Amino acid sequence: MEPGLQLDVADGVATLVIDHPAKRNAMTTAMWQELPRLLARVADDGEVRALVLTGAGETFCAGADIGSLRQSAGESQGLAVAAEEALAAFPKPTLAAIRGYCVGGGCQLAAACDLRFAAEGSSFGVTPAKLGIVYPASATRRLTALVGPATAKYLLFSAELIDGERALRTGLVDELLPADALDRRVAEFTRVLTSRSLLTQAAAKEFANGPADAGRVAHWAEQARGSGDAAEGVAAFLERRAPRFTWTG
Repeated sequence: MEPGLQLDVADGVATLVIDHPAKRNAMTTAMWQELPRLLARVADDGEVRALVLTGAGETFCAGADIGSLRQSAGESQGLAVAAEEALAAFPKPTLAAIRGYCVGGGCQLAAACDLRFAAEGSSFGVTPAKLGIVYPASATRRLTALVGPATAKYLLFSAELIDGERALRTGLVDELLPADALDRRVAEFTRVLTSRSLLTQAAAKEFANGPADAGRVAHWAEQARGSGDAAEGVAAFLERRAPRFTWTG
């Protein structure tokens, strides 16, 4: 079976699977190129309320396929940055469901997600120092914002792997779960996400990712006035029922 990315949409959740088990789900050049296109497709799908990124089998992603780096490290890194930025800019909540190795480009993708849930026994690392590669500025800043300067430097300077417990302690992972509970918890949490206001989530994501200028603040105020989500939320609370939010972007 050819390596690739598998996309499935069900119950308001798009699940994107990194599928290259022969090389621990390492990302090929074609896979880096395909990721932004798949993200754009589901971003425009009004039925999709959240996205889960995961790996086939027992590994999340062991990084970039070294064969592609041999061909052109600069080109491969550019494609990886484009994929990372497309994932970070995805307008709906994103969650990385991690098992096994989450290393190099895999950790770069996981960091670009909004949240990361991992199975016990997972390993994390950022390994360009083993290859003499300058890690992209955008990825370095994102990692630093996530785990702080000291842990980012530890990971980047040493290229050492850390375990799930340390990843949880430093903020690289949001929840660490028994391996047999990961899928159940991800399904449970994404059901929560799809039941909430996408308007609230989309605005919060944009504001959390960086300073918002006056134009964007005004944009979200206008969206709130026209959406009806706030009125629905209040009505549902008073009527003691689940809200039915309708804003889709």
